[in-house]
Amino acid sequence: MDPSSSALDSAFWITTGAILLLLILSGFFSGSETALTAASRGKLRSQADKGSSGAAKALQITEDNERLIGSVLLGNNLVNILSAALATSLFTRAFGESGVAIATLVMTVLVLVFAEVLPKTYAITNAEKAAAAVAPLIGVVVMLFAPVVALVRFLVRGVLRLFGVQIDPDSHIMAVREEIAGALYLGHSEGVVEKEDRDRILGALDLAERTVEEIMLHRSGIMMLDADAEPEVILAQCLESPHTRLPVYRGEQENIIGVVHAKDLFRAMYAQVGGTDGNTRRLKDFDISKVATAPYFVPETTTLDDQMRAFLRMRSHFALVVDEYGSLRGLITLEDILEEIVGEITDEFDLDNETPVSRSEDGQFIVEGATTIRDLNRALDWSLPDDEANTVAGLVIHEAQMIPTAGQVFAFHGFRFEVTGREGNRITELKIRPL
Repeated sequence: MDPSSSALDSAFWITTGAILLLLILSGFFSGSETALTAASRGKLRSQADKGSSGAAKALQITEDNERLIGSVLLGNNLVNILSAALATSLFTRAFGESGVAIATLVMTVLVLVFAEVLPKTYAITNAEKAAAAVAPLIGVVVMLFAPVVALVRFLVRGVLRLFGVQIDPDSHIMAVREEIAGALYLGHSEGVVEKEDRDRILGALDLAERTVEEIMLHRSGIMMLDADAEPEVILAQCLESPHTRLPVYRGEQENIIGVVHAKDLFRAMYAQVGGTDGNTRRLKDFDISKVATAPYFVPETTTLDDQMRAFLRMRSHFALVVDEYGSLRGLITLEDILEEIVGEITDEFDLDNETPVSRSEDGQFIVEGATTIRDLNRALDWSLPDDEANTVAGLVIHEAQMIPTAGQVFAFHGFRFEVTGREGNRITELKIRPL
């Protein structure tokens, strides 16, 4: 046998084997990159809590995505370039100068199918499973390539800085709330998540972003008791009120001296008259201020999350809201905050006509001016902005830059607003329909 022919055969098979090995490594790097970047950190955390060491390692190495991607791309490019060089040498030896074109065509097909599309398709459909499997090996790669990746990062940031581009290492991290909200909206649009479930979760997430001013009952709607009124008048007002807790003022409504619970008031009045066989004339000496508890004031800028925690800590359900000057703005209860999560809570004392929206004969929506934009959006699945105003009437006034009169019509944010009711400077009712 010709020694040169034997050497050629040996070199051919060794080179072919090396190319195949490099293609496998290329597929490993490509699939690992896709798996680690597509895997949900929430699912990986759940697996890690159940004892998966691979998921724990995946969480660790994905904390610095820039370093991870740099290491994987470095390894992937090294094996791809080396495999292309070996293939060019192999085909040139076999076919001469035309071997370069043949090597380019063959390697393009092999890399595209077996080193890119195939591993990435598997990785993206089994992201968490694949990420946990490859994480230990990729962790070693990241550690070995760390010096080179650090140098590359330094050079890249230096070049970008020349063009005025500043790199924020945490800019790739999406806020957890935005990620959850996006998943909920996507799930609802695809029919996987019910609207009510979406609204509940988003309502809970929004508590830290919203203030008591946005959901409080305005002072114009607060039912108060006058401490100087006759006891019979106070009793009648308390009996007629659908609320169990009522603020007590003296002189003027800004001067809140306490909050009385209906049960405490009835119990104290019952004791004052001397029981069932007592004398009702003794009620003349009744002093409601001795029954009322100290008022609890909170700033209007307090977040709903902080206020709910304060209610739970203080074992209280009722607070009066004041502005920066100490003036009364409204009141808020624990039920108001819970309604932002679970929706409207009604009982036998709530009025039947308290629904925020009704439908007119012409198909338009009749809305009270005091209805909050958030409640309207939740009821009709709209997206009216609530950045500049809390109520529908406030939104119309803000956009119109005036206090409209009954009959005026406006169009903004993709909706038609018709003012159908006004009392003084207050818009009481509107008709709204999408344009």
